[in-house]
Formats: sequence, structure tokens, C-alpha cells
Amino acid sequence: MSDVVDAASSGHFTASTYTNRYIVGPTVELRLPFGLGIEADFLYRHFGYGSTNVATVGTTVITDTSSGAWEFPLLAKYHFKGKIVRPYIDAGVSWDKISGLTQSVKSIVNNVTTVSTTSDPFELKQGVTRGFVMGAGLDLKILLIHVSPELRYTRWGASHFVDSANNLVNSKQNQAEFLVGFTF
Repeated sequence: MSDVVDAASSGHFTASTYTNRYIVGPTVELRLPFGLGIEADFLYRHFGYGSTNVATVGTTVITDTSSGAWEFPLLAKYHFKGKIVRPYIDAGVSWDKISGLTQSVKSIVNNVTTVSTTSDPFELKQGVTRGFVMGAGLDLKILLIHVSPELRYTRWGASHFVDSANNLVNSKQNQAEFLVGFTF
């Protein structure tokens, strides 16, 4: 529901961002007595951002950054009573690790193009961060399968990306997600 990175434009700088609108990965839940449980997820998402800087006449710098993020939430869960539909709430901590980060920088000066790549762009401040997670959802039991739509909010303790030079690209510390889990 929310982008990983915010992008802005300013003067001769233009920035853009994209976040794939899907998150995939396995989940496990240990069900305990009295409606309690512990859930652990292993989630992956892909995102990227780019910018164009037309500094002077005949000089253009284009950056394109692509990355993935692995999220590891560990949640305490409470299921309310119900036979077919059981509402639940959960809360816990999550760790988020940037992986596969690649930034391509194309410089065009007087029609001469040079390209360089890096896996450590200047705006990357934290490769790993952690945060607080809370959510609410429904556990729908359909034969042997449990379908669990959930709204989840995460507040990250630090930003992965901070563009202190131009203030064009910054990662969000507030994350809202709509997830659907399938368990047996």
C-alpha cells in the first residue's frame, strides 16, 4: 500500500520511484492455547528509484537504482473465538535487509556517454533496519486451508536511504501493507 522510497523533483533534478505492489514469501505460525500464537514471516519485495540531472547545457547524469528487501517479522498473535471466521490482532518486531542493490550512473557530457555501476550508492545509510509491527486480520478456515487477509503497519527505526545532498530520494519509515496468507 505504500512505496519504499519517496522521490521529489527540484530545479534541474527529477527523481522517480517504483515499488512492486506484491510481497511474497513463506510464513509459519505456532498456535498456542487460549487463542495465542507466534508467527514468523520471510517476505521479499522489489523496488527501485532513479533520477535525472541536467546540470548544464550538454551535461546530463541519469541514475537508475534497483534493489530488493527481505523483511523478517516476528509477531505475537491473538485469535478471537469463531468457527469459520476468526479475527486476530498481532504485534511484534521486524528486520528489513536490503539485497541485490545495483545503481547504474550514466553521464552524458557533450554527446560522450560513460556508464558506471555500484552496489553502495551515497544515499544508502542503513543496509539493515528494524521496526515495530502491528496488524489485524481475519483467519478464514476453508476446508483444510486458512486464508488470512491482514492490514499491517510497520514503523521502521531508521531510513535505508537518505539523500542528504539533494533531498530527492528518501526511504519511508512508515509502511502500510495489505497481505493475504495461505496456511494449512
